[in-house]
Amino acid sequence: MGAGGRMSKVSNDKNTPERVPYQKPPFTVGELKKAIPPHCFNRSVIRSFSYVVYDLTIASIFYYLASNYIPTLPHPLSYVAWPVYWALQGCVLTGVWVIAHECGHHAFSDHQWLDDTVGLILHSALLVPYFSWKYSHRRHHSNTGSIEHDEVFVPKLKSNVRSTAKYLNNPLGRILTLLVTLTLGWPLYLMFNVSGRYYDRFACHFDPNSPIYSNRERAQIFISDAGIFAVLYGLFRLSTMKGLAWVLAMYGGPLVVVNGFLVLITFLQHTHASLPHYDSTEWDWLRGALATVDRDYGVLNKVFHNITDTHVAHHLFSTMPHYHAMEATEAIKPILGDYYQFDGTSVFKAMYRETKECIYVDKDEEVKDGVYWYGNKIE
Repeated sequence: MGAGGRMSKVSNDKNTPERVPYQKPPFTVGELKKAIPPHCFNRSVIRSFSYVVYDLTIASIFYYLASNYIPTLPHPLSYVAWPVYWALQGCVLTGVWVIAHECGHHAFSDHQWLDDTVGLILHSALLVPYFSWKYSHRRHHSNTGSIEHDEVFVPKLKSNVRSTAKYLNNPLGRILTLLVTLTLGWPLYLMFNVSGRYYDRFACHFDPNSPIYSNRERAQIFISDAGIFAVLYGLFRLSTMKGLAWVLAMYGGPLVVVNGFLVLITFLQHTHASLPHYDSTEWDWLRGALATVDRDYGVLNKVFHNITDTHVAHHLFSTMPHYHAMEATEAIKPILGDYYQFDGTSVFKAMYRETKECIYVDKDEEVKDGVYWYGNKIE
């Protein structure tokens, strides 16, 4: 995955990315929008559904092949075939996840009820509480780059880094951290708000009374929970008919891959040594939205509907459908200039490097107060 080690801006030290500007940009959101062809903001029900049909068709083909042919393989080959199926099916279902995510942004169609219906069905099928995550994710978009109010992958201040972190600050510790993050990170975030913003009481995506939500949103959290329970009941019925091992092989394996990818994608989009974070004295929405980085996942860019390599544009115009995001990105890059960050480093290399280099954020004595940068020196 990835296109090698190309980086948009590099300092004199080739291993150190140049920091993106932290000053207020010389352009406005309105100017960026004017640079984008108007049709890029048009949402087509037919075109949006075509991606749903395409993804589900591919997923059905993989399901058919796996359920009918892998069990007939001799054991040495089946041990290889199952992980291959999990990886391929997980990638396709990550694309389905991305479409449901677009529904939460009202980027699927011009009809909110249709977006919510499609999003609820697709996300529930992947054990994602649709409305719960829709609202917390909306707050992430409203507060990106804020060390106080961002919702996910909120970096620790250097002063808050636990003393035990130094024991993980080595190759084995970083690999262990990545394994735990990619396998358990998503369910831990949903259930216990791990890596999320600080709340003064218990925060859980399945709890309608969670501090994550406003009073007008709480009723829809029940609907999200009902969708999850319906899918879990369906999986229970399947396990009684076909066996738990069958459910885990056909559904559980790909789901682990989906969860791993969505955590990895989010992590790499918002974790990079070149990106600033801000406290309330400096933060504003535009600079926060620009504190993200586009990545290159190779062929998976298309499988993931370009959420990977058009994330800057997505944060600026989140209601824009994914099938126009590449064109929009190219249109705004000349205006963004040094405020646009792209890193084409191999994803495998990047996730290890970011885990190593981005342990906390801290102020820089040479930069004004209120602006924080990643660091990794643990005493």
